Amino acid sequence: MPWVKIPAENHPLFHAALPKDPRIETVKMFGGVCAKLNGHMFAGLFGRSSMVLLSDSDRAAALKLKGAEPFDPMGDGRMRSDKVLLPESVMSEPATLRKWLARALSAAEKLPPKAKAKAKAKAKAKAKATKKA
Repeated sequence: MPWVKIPAENHPLFHAALPKDPRIETVKMFGGVCAKLNGHMFAGLFGRSSMVLLSDSDRAAALKLKGAEPFDPMGDGRMRSDKVLLPESVMSEPATLRKWLARALSAAEKLPPKAKAKAKAKAKAKAKATKKA
């Protein structure tokens, strides 16, 4: 897929559709935003749509959607086998976007935390404990 600037109106749609979970971290990336859990990016804006990390069964279901495709950010055939670029139409269907972001979060929950994420969580907990004292 050739690079397409992320529409500004997609940012609030993405944020509103994210599960309300305090463990989720959002990060600005390449003019868009991505959502991470324990150091793993599980969803993000890309082009005019959203990319999601999915389990094998959810990935198979997502790829059946008209306009969905394996996530290939460089457009050179080196696709991310665990991620799907959802159809652009999903951005105008808040309930559908929420459903896919929840499934992506569920897939990320099954992954072990990355080492940096563990250290960051530990530091955050220490800072919080220090504030209370």
